[in-house]
Amino acid sequence: MTPVRKRALRSAVVALTACAVTGLTAPPATASAPPAAPASAGGWNDGSCEPAPEHPRPVVLVHGTGGNRIDNWLGLAPYLVQRGYCVYSLDYGQRPGVPLVNGLGPIEESAEQLDVYVDEVLAATGSREVDIVGHSQGGMMPRQYLKFHGGAEKVNALVGIAPSNHGTSLSGLSALADLIPPVGDTVEDLGPSLMQQREGSDFLRRLNEGGDTVPGVAYTVIATRYDQVVTPYQSQFLKGPDVKNVLLQDLCPANVSEHVAVGLADRMAFHEVANALDPARATPTTCTG
Repeated sequence: MTPVRKRALRSAVVALTACAVTGLTAPPATASAPPAAPASAGGWNDGSCEPAPEHPRPVVLVHGTGGNRIDNWLGLAPYLVQRGYCVYSLDYGQRPGVPLVNGLGPIEESAEQLDVYVDEVLAATGSREVDIVGHSQGGMMPRQYLKFHGGAEKVNALVGIAPSNHGTSLSGLSALADLIPPVGDTVEDLGPSLMQQREGSDFLRRLNEGGDTVPGVAYTVIATRYDQVVTPYQSQFLKGPDVKNVLLQDLCPANVSEHVAVGLADRMAFHEVANALDPARATPTTCTG
């Protein structure tokens, strides 16, 4: 492998697994936890949860590359539970020999895992539809499910937080390569989803061919100008008849959240998620959330 190619691959790993740094101490996950699993400490993944009339659709949270069903949602999941939602999260994209991080497998296979999981959530709650909220790859991968696995019939809304909808150019990210050890020639075998999220990949060409959206689903994209992983940040936005694109700095110029923080802890992003899930009761988002 040439030095240029190796540097590019190393940059791809760093960029698209940045959120994994926060999850390296998480317990291994080998399969998607079913809705009947014990509830998480924050009150989500509770198989006995009955959707309230004001929030009739359960919310499925989809972690990003290198994340997992717990660590990625320690902020947002309790936030939604406190507001009366039944909230579930899954692990997907596991790779043999990589027990600590998920979202690395082929995105097509991850969409199949999401398909199975949504059916489990619908069966557990008796609901007809779910809403999906995803971070990074988790905001883009469900579009594969919607377009190619019949998900549009089961999903009311998709909310993407810093989603890799049109890939990342990785512009200027080589300096981040020092954050984690290089993995060189093993990148493509270790995490197929990494290369699939590069701008211009065959996967993204197929996903976006014919339009960004499918009928019957409401789309919201929440982006930050300071995203250093999915670049340029404008590539996250979608085009379509039922799309709302939100740039946090348009709501509050003082917001300085980057790619990881916007999914893990940004109260403004959380408020915009709540608005997207219940637009009839939406309230203005301010600098404090």
